[in-house]
Amino acid sequence: MSNTILSLDRVSLTLAGNAGDVEILKDVTFSVRKGETLGLTGPSGSGKSSLLMLIGGLEQATGGSIMMLDRELTGMNEDQLARFRMRHVGVVFQSFHLIPTMTALENVATPLELAGRKDAFERASAELEAVGLGNRLEHYPSQLSGGEQQRVALARASAPSPDILLADEPTGNLDAASGENIMNLIFGLRDRKGSTILLVTHDSRLAGRCDSTLALTDGYVATIAKGDA
Repeated sequence: MSNTILSLDRVSLTLAGNAGDVEILKDVTFSVRKGETLGLTGPSGSGKSSLLMLIGGLEQATGGSIMMLDRELTGMNEDQLARFRMRHVGVVFQSFHLIPTMTALENVATPLELAGRKDAFERASAELEAVGLGNRLEHYPSQLSGGEQQRVALARASAPSPDILLADEPTGNLDAASGENIMNLIFGLRDRKGSTILLVTHDSRLAGRCDSTLALTDGYVATIAKGDA
């Protein structure tokens, strides 16, 4: 049995613009093995974040095939994609996207409750403890530093034990020390839960920690290479 968890075949994304259609991604083909870390690199505007959105089911491809866990994502409607994402995919953005009126504990527990987890608050507490915020459960986002807010966001993404974690510039809004802490936690998630990680980054050192890197240029796959790790 193949250990491939994600496979893209000639995936494209074209969006309508004021001056006509714009090709964002063109014939993107690659695969990722279970437990692998893949760094997505390339200049701004090359399509990295759009690619992550397609893989996460947050945007629909206009061509090609995306297979995840032997399921064809490009054939699913929005409701099916939302259910699949809830069960199998975690997402961490550069902006933390925390709900300001909820505590750290509530921010992590609420998606688990919506997924029907009866142990939502216990699991949320354990995940916040795992990212070093066991003493900040009742704090609101405004009472947390940027690094702490990103740790809450990471706890929220990892709490359901996702098969795949997607991280879009997760250290982009953080200072060097906080960013290093977040990346250690993300790579630790692979070790703790066996999650496959796809990571968009401009940081060559961070990309080098990944098992392999994929560089995009103008929506095309320019290179695929092994990382330094």
